[in-house]
Amino acid sequence: MSVLTIKGVSIGEGMPKIIVPLMGKTEKQILNEAEAVKLLNPDIVEWRVDVFEKAKDRDAVKKMISKLRKSLTDKLFLFTFRTHKEGGSMEMDESSYIALLETAVQTKDIDLIDIELFSGDENVKALVSLAEENNVYVVMSNHDFEKTPAKDEILSRLRKMQNLGAHIPKMAVMPKDTGDLLTLLDATYTMKTEYADRPIITMSMAETGLISRLSGEVFGSACTFGAGEEASAPGQIPVSELRNVLEILHKNIRK
Repeated sequence: MSVLTIKGVSIGEGMPKIIVPLMGKTEKQILNEAEAVKLLNPDIVEWRVDVFEKAKDRDAVKKMISKLRKSLTDKLFLFTFRTHKEGGSMEMDESSYIALLETAVQTKDIDLIDIELFSGDENVKALVSLAEENNVYVVMSNHDFEKTPAKDEILSRLRKMQNLGAHIPKMAVMPKDTGDLLTLLDATYTMKTEYADRPIITMSMAETGLISRLSGEVFGSACTFGAGEEASAPGQIPVSELRNVLEILHKNIRK
């Protein structure tokens, strides 16, 4: 698994990189939250655009991107509109979703963009190409809030993301029991050791899956999400607690 370095942040080596989401609804809330999150010193700040009250107004989104870019300065900036079918806060039809992502990429003010795997292969390929033209890296994602697919299916989806040009494939699943957590961890390790030629992100959600958010350095997940002022998914813990555990593991893992 190779390392991806963006603006001095090396993703795929050492401690998993910490991503903190911005979950405000209004411009004022988002900008205030950005200032607070910067104090937590995350590696990547994710703007969850589906929570933004003006997410369907592309001009408003462009203006918000510009303001966040000025606020975040040296922080990596990940743009994410999570669709409703994958756990997001707002309904948006596919063509509007694609157009929104195109708009975000073309601002050149974001470092990474989340593209959902199941947005149509041709749409995904076109977005990846556009992102690369604008020096934006792609986190390609899939979220299953109902269950944990079988190991082979998790691997199939991660490998498809890789084949479609994702710079960082990402998979999040919901466990029903500890066995499901083990399935996700097993799939992560197999992907890392047998198939991945780039960093990957995986997680098992909710309380049962918490260990997957902490053990990425062991099993192969290159990033993990910590809660800032508000969690964006079940199972996220505060950044300070998350970093403390990551540092303990990093210090004591035998290389």
